[in-house]
Amino acid sequence: MIIILLILSVLIGVFLGKFFGDREKFAKNLLIVSAGFLITICLNEVFPEVYSGEHHNIGLWVIGGVLLQMLLENLTKGFEHGHFHDHSEGKNILPVALMVGLFIHAFLEGIPLANEEVVLSPYLTGILVHNIPISFILGAFLVKNKKFSASAFLIISIFALASPLGLLLGKYFNPNLEVYFLALVGGIFLHISSVIIFESNKNHNVDWKKIGFVTLGVLLAMTSHLFHNH
Repeated sequence: MIIILLILSVLIGVFLGKFFGDREKFAKNLLIVSAGFLITICLNEVFPEVYSGEHHNIGLWVIGGVLLQMLLENLTKGFEHGHFHDHSEGKNILPVALMVGLFIHAFLEGIPLANEEVVLSPYLTGILVHNIPISFILGAFLVKNKKFSASAFLIISIFALASPLGLLLGKYFNPNLEVYFLALVGGIFLHISSVIIFESNKNHNVDWKKIGFVTLGVLLAMTSHLFHNH
């Protein structure tokens, strides 16, 4: 069931991107909501679990996740936090680089789900909520004349299957290592959500609309937190 949800979240986002990809504001607002959701999941779920045990230098893995995401963005050119690219700009983004960057990002997210027994746990929900706007942007970028090319289908398939593959491979890892992968992903989440939320507004004015969308994401995540039984 978890694998199906992971794949569906990507396909739904791509489908929306294909037909509504010209609505950049809608996608960015959706991304801001997901950032509020994601950073709340990090602070309420991921980090408390990561720091609950006596794991040696676990904070370094969180920092490693932040640095890794910064490196991955050299490949993806900021797809993860809503940097739109039209097709003329797309010439500067190598499809192979985009595939590699998105695959590593999503693959690592799937590993901590290897031993997850609760469907729609807060961590999984965070991934699903974040996948939709990323896939929206990916779908809008890859579609041409309302159609996808063979290479576009390949990139979408690789991204959709990356987290499920991480989940399946994670079952063969020592369960004691799971917390370190969770810390790594927590750092990735922290970086992505922070960039989205704290990107400078024009003239550094207060953007009440943005604050509202972030707050909505936080409230949705808190609702998930309240109904989740530890």
